[in-house]
This record gives sequence, structure tokens and C-alpha cells, in this order.
Amino acid sequence: MARNKHHRPAGKYDRRPPSRAEETSPAGSAPGQRPRRPERKMARGGSRDDGNWLYGRHAVLAAAANPFRELRQLWITREADARFGAELAQALSGRDGGAVQPQIVDRGDIEQVLGNAVHQGIALLAAALPEQDLSDVLPAEEQDALVLVLDQVTDPHNVGAILRSAEAFGAAGVVVTERHAPEETGTLAKAASGAIERVPLIRVINLARELDYLKSRGFWILGLAGEATQSLTQGKPGGRVALVLGAEGEGLRRLTREHCDVLVRLPMTGSMPSLNVSNAAAVALYELSRDKLK
Repeated sequence: MARNKHHRPAGKYDRRPPSRAEETSPAGSAPGQRPRRPERKMARGGSRDDGNWLYGRHAVLAAAANPFRELRQLWITREADARFGAELAQALSGRDGGAVQPQIVDRGDIEQVLGNAVHQGIALLAAALPEQDLSDVLPAEEQDALVLVLDQVTDPHNVGAILRSAEAFGAAGVVVTERHAPEETGTLAKAASGAIERVPLIRVINLARELDYLKSRGFWILGLAGEATQSLTQGKPGGRVALVLGAEGEGLRRLTREHCDVLVRLPMTGSMPSLNVSNAAAVALYELSRDKLK
């Protein structure tokens, strides 16, 4: 579906998006080609090959059921095994071999690794998920789609909660910056409550370039900003939408704002000037999806 066939409010929507060929190409790149991310050798707490400990019922069960997640070590207490051991066995049963076997351990064993984390008696050492490119996850251009873009949102609890909302409202993916964004850790996975296994978390080097790429794929770019003159209800288009949210306090960066088609706000009647970014994302996702909900 072409961008100019969607219903669109007046204003910055009248600007034609650049084609891929019109984009400025960095040295060493073909015209219109975005640079690939450099491989991230190190993650917080060790190399990507070392993996991360995931914990909590929903995070571990979702990872166990994800065929793209390499599992390495699985610990569970007797109490947790009695509560949801059958669910864990079901999650592992869909793998074509190579699944780890749960090991019964004491709570103290898990706490030696995780400290005071709320682990619910289950922990999984797993490799990081394979990295994906934005072009890999977008649906065909004739299909409506919703993408979330986070401009230097650094709190893993917020990013995890946003992933959870993104799954609830059918977003195709969540885009974050390569720098100034949390690594894929157990904290993020626990906050996402399993959604990180089902919603692609896309890391990009140049956020402005990716926004232009989304425009070339028929997306309208909506930036959420408290000072915007239009409400989200007034400014939302139909069709393919990318919703951009900035970090708490700083909000959207200047260059990110300039690459948005329009800035919109969430109208509020209370005395609070703004919402937490994960709460704002949930409200905005509901509004963008409201016409399709039954």
C-alpha cells in the first residue's frame, strides 16, 4: 500500500519520503544501502557467546519454547517443578533435539548466580537471540503494520514492558539504537514476560536512516512529544505506522524529530505532565490499534 493512498492529516504528511536510492550512502556502501551493524562482541557481564541467565516463569517458558533460542543450562527447584514442571516439559517438547534437561537445584544455588532477583525457582542460561535486520521483519507493503521505535530509551524495565505491550497489540517489531539501549539481559527478559521471544528487538546504528527506510516502505512516522499541538487521535493515519518514543526527561532528539512526519501527544486531564515511557507506549499502542480491536 503506497503512503499517498492512506488517510492522512494535513501538514508534514505532504512531504514525499526519499527513495532508497536517494539516501546518502556512507563510504563503502552501495547507493541506498544501509550499513550493517558491527557484530557486538561483548555484552554486559561477558561475551555474547557466554550467554545470559534468564529467570522467572514466563521468561524461561517462552525461551524454552523458542526454537531460535539456544539453551545451555536449566535449573529448577523442586517446588517450582511441582508448580509448572509440566508446562516446562511442554515448552521443551517442540524442539528438534538438543534441548537441555532440567536440573533440580536448591533456591540457594539459583540465588548464588542471580542474587536477589525474583526468579520464582527457575533459571535458564541461554545464548543471545540471533540479531535481525529491520527489513527481515516487516510484512509485505500491501499489509498494514505497526512498528515501535525507541530513541535512546535505556532502562531495561521500560524496554521490557514496551516489548510486552508491543506483543499485546501486534507490533511487527521494536527498534532500539545500538548505543544507549539496554543489552538483552535477564532483567529485560523478565520485564518483557516472554515477549522478547516473540517480538523482534531490532538494534540499529543510525536511527534517522532507519526512519527514512521505514518511509520508503510506506510507513508514516509519528513522534510522541508532550508539546505537540495535535493529539494522537487527531494525528494518527491509517495503514503502516511507526511510533517513535524518546527517553524520559530528554524526549526525542532533534534529528529524530526532524525525521518524523508529525509530532503527536497523549491528551491528559490530570496534573501529571507526562507518563512513564512504557505506560505512554501502552496507551499509544491501544489508540493506534483501537479501530481494529473487537
